[in-house]
Amino acid sequence: MPDALLRTVELTKSFTARRASLAGKKVKNLAVDRVSLTVGEGETLGLVGESGCGKSTLALTIMRLHEPTAGRIIFAGRDINGLGEAALKPVRRQMQMVFQDPLASLDPRLTVEQIICEPLDSPGAGARPVRRAPVARLLERVGLAASDMGRYPNEFSGGQQQRIGIARALALRPRLLICDEPVSALDVSVQAQILNLLRDLQDEFGLAYLFISHNIAVTAHMSRRIGVMYLGRVVEEGPAREIITAPRHPYTRALLAAVPEPDPSRREVGPVAEGDAAGVAGRPTGCAFRARCPAAAERCAAEEPRLRPVAEGRVAACHFA
Repeated sequence: MPDALLRTVELTKSFTARRASLAGKKVKNLAVDRVSLTVGEGETLGLVGESGCGKSTLALTIMRLHEPTAGRIIFAGRDINGLGEAALKPVRRQMQMVFQDPLASLDPRLTVEQIICEPLDSPGAGARPVRRAPVARLLERVGLAASDMGRYPNEFSGGQQQRIGIARALALRPRLLICDEPVSALDVSVQAQILNLLRDLQDEFGLAYLFISHNIAVTAHMSRRIGVMYLGRVVEEGPAREIITAPRHPYTRALLAAVPEPDPSRREVGPVAEGDAAGVAGRPTGCAFRARCPAAAERCAAEEPRLRPVAEGRVAACHFA
């Protein structure tokens, strides 16, 4: 594995909410539960799971947009958990984020030039006219025209808006990009263009990616390694090719079974996870996936499975992996 650029150690994020059904009693929602992962220099770690499993909350917690409840975030060998705003600013120059909804992440009152220049508005960044040329080059690199600098976000298509978001993220020349469902809001043909752009930019700038998606096929296309999340926890992790061809956790097999196959005659019938995931506030005892698992046994109700090695470079949280 490449040298670790990002590591999380038992990272946890919980929220407290009041439940009307419990007469206003406070309930802890454990959105991210003891997640440990590593992203190496220049590599892509994919993170996949159903909507609501905690992927985006994990990303926001790593960026310190949510404050961690427990655990550690180590970036470039430095624990950034306890850093104040002033000390965190230079770290954030090195780790940027591409958001799921491109239009919602762009300020509608600013032109494209202002959006991309905004991260550069710091002491010593240089005068605005000096920065027009780098902004123009960034726009051209992500497939837009330099003449687009004076336009506003609502004047662009969804794919073009995401290109603007990527250009903004690259403005500070970061080492890590956290891509939170960067193509889920786009048409399929545009998805392919953005994915290819991200791969080209990774090669050109030596970027590391934490690539988050609910689509395991897209994640495998982009990633060297894949982590699978369910109800706030990583339940399987390993090389992307091995996760796809020989999944060890029943939830991973269910995700693969849900991938559409254009030719029905080639589709293999696999296990399908029935029902919906329990809420993070209503996590069952034992294995959280057992109510939906076709292979669940008595042990699954009594004993919570822990992540353990199941092969070289692979871990899974299943008693029968």
